[in-house]
Amino acid sequence: MGPAHSLSGAAAWTGVGAAAGAAGHPMPWPVVVVGALICAGAALAPDLDHKSATISRAFGPISRALCGVIDKLSHTVYTATKMKGDSRRAGGHRTLTHTWLWAVLVGSGMSALAVVGGRWAVLGILFVHMVLAIAGLLWRAARGASDVLIWLLGASSAWILADILDQPGNGANWLFTAPGQEYLWLGLPIVLGALVHCVGDALTVSGCPILWPIPVGRKRWYPVGPPKQMRFKAGSWVEMKILMPAFTLAGTMAGLDALGVL
Repeated sequence: MGPAHSLSGAAAWTGVGAAAGAAGHPMPWPVVVVGALICAGAALAPDLDHKSATISRAFGPISRALCGVIDKLSHTVYTATKMKGDSRRAGGHRTLTHTWLWAVLVGSGMSALAVVGGRWAVLGILFVHMVLAIAGLLWRAARGASDVLIWLLGASSAWILADILDQPGNGANWLFTAPGQEYLWLGLPIVLGALVHCVGDALTVSGCPILWPIPVGRKRWYPVGPPKQMRFKAGSWVEMKILMPAFTLAGTMAGLDALGVL
């Protein structure tokens, strides 16, 4: 479900922040915060192939139309590349957008867009992911709020955070320091969020074809996952009572470490 995906994305980025600090590339606090929010939003993005998903409803008719396109594209790619062991499908959910290749391509594209497009491209990337982060992390409040209010909150957050990052030493050029490489790092939390989503889906009953296009046995769309007795249904008590609290605790502790508090 969306809340668990978003929490896992935020926790994953703060974990990266803690690891980066230990490796000698500490994140300025704005990078920790903005990256966690972007990763939380990006962890919802693979479900753009499903009309009932949070991301498919987040931007009104624009996201609904894009959902239809992505669903058809995913189904077309699945049909064109499936092997004898792969089953027939009526739709594209949990196919193309739920693979490592899609995650890398989307993240790389966003990094390139940020570098080439400058501030307005960065604001657009931040806006989209802030809206998704609000919908995922603040899901109870977001469900009762109007879309316009969430869009305004996302837009204002994007503008404020971009201004903070642009200040000297605040991380616009974190990790990639050469001239012209400002915000090249933005693609990293986007890739990570998509991959974390796929790992989360792999824990559920249906598994996730994260390895595509690498074939496994007679299947190119092999549903990766643990043994079936260790899987659970999306939205079950395991997700709500165990995983979400665990993500919250782990993300908080890693975030404090990344910020140098611990």
